Amino acid sequence: MQCQVCSLVIVGQHHVRIAIRFYPGNFWHITDLHWDPTYNLTDNPELVCASSGTRPAANAGKFGDYACDSPWLLINSSVYAMKNILPDPDFILWTGDDTPHVPNEDLGEEAVLHIISSLTHIINQVFPNTKVYPALGNHDYHPKSQLPSPLLNRTGFRMLVLNTNLYYDQNKATQDMDDPAGQFSWADQVLTEAANNKEKVYIIGHVPPGFFEKKRNKPWFMPSFNKLYLDLIQKHHSVILGQFFGHHHTDSFRMFYNSEGSPISTMFLSPGVTPWKTSLPGVTDGANNPGIRVFEYDTQTLLVKDVVTHYLNLTRANAARGRWEKEYRLTESFRVPDASPASMHQALERIASSRCYLQKYYEFNSVSYDLTECNSDCRVDHVCAAREVDFDRYEHCLEKEGTAAIYGVFLPVLSMAVSLVFANW
Repeated sequence: MQCQVCSLVIVGQHHVRIAIRFYPGNFWHITDLHWDPTYNLTDNPELVCASSGTRPAANAGKFGDYACDSPWLLINSSVYAMKNILPDPDFILWTGDDTPHVPNEDLGEEAVLHIISSLTHIINQVFPNTKVYPALGNHDYHPKSQLPSPLLNRTGFRMLVLNTNLYYDQNKATQDMDDPAGQFSWADQVLTEAANNKEKVYIIGHVPPGFFEKKRNKPWFMPSFNKLYLDLIQKHHSVILGQFFGHHHTDSFRMFYNSEGSPISTMFLSPGVTPWKTSLPGVTDGANNPGIRVFEYDTQTLLVKDVVTHYLNLTRANAARGRWEKEYRLTESFRVPDASPASMHQALERIASSRCYLQKYYEFNSVSYDLTECNSDCRVDHVCAAREVDFDRYEHCLEKEGTAAIYGVFLPVLSMAVSLVFANW
């Protein structure tokens, strides 16, 4: 439906009313469902699910446990919550990672195909008339992370689906290649054609470039591929209106800038459905509440207007009746006019400079699971991960923000000491 917004502009002594047309649309983004078919409530917390590894699922309930990947009831609940919240989206982005976090020998090709087939079936059953744009995750192949070539070359309305598992630092099959499967060359050609045809593009994938905000100096891409991805965005940013990825299970975003430092593109990292607590060394309590996300956009320009995240508080859901609820709306929580690169840059600057906005972002990052304080080191990790996708610039950011954090902590103390000295003279 067309919505016409009028703004009043004063020109000299005359009032001129300018009509600005906005054509609203919306779509779902779901990612990292990680269904664990072994999930089963038992009296032994060590035997609840295979995905917990050696960790006991001490608080397991019917909707899951933070030590485990998703039981089927959580998968079913998330898809039907989507139908209840937004029953007729323009399309659905589904950015992969469907199988549980278990060793390759405990999974197998047949199990992978069964899991992906089951998830495809329920999404198609609940949204039979909705177009779904899927992207493979690193857990959607057997053995996991070892993907030799991209199979999802689609254009459509210029939805560019990338198999970024090719660039994953765990993918030994591509580590010695310059351009695995020629995907960078192909993407450059698609984006060039889009520019020539005056088309706009969304890019979707699973594994994102840059660094994990919950573990310092943890990249996902191999360095050469990270640079090639950055080059691609900087070259074609004028036609790219949004990038949508998963993999982290967390709620975050990444900014891209031109050589003058102006924001040119934003990558939105949507939270996962699985509540699984990461086993990545160095990450403290890295679980999350299950999350799903609606993007509101202008159907004529593809400008992202707003982001609304819905979630299931797993603890409350297991104790009572599971109820999905709105967690936050981007424009309201961060006081920005839309979700354009300029607005997301503004949001990032507020997060970087305001303890209030930083804490708000930090709690959203785990989908309202981790409500502890984000201290100075935490601030540096999150701000630099969001601000700098480039490896060298990320390192520089750590140094700069780390120094600022030190002075931010100690300067007030120093000032107080100086005041006391002068007071005693």
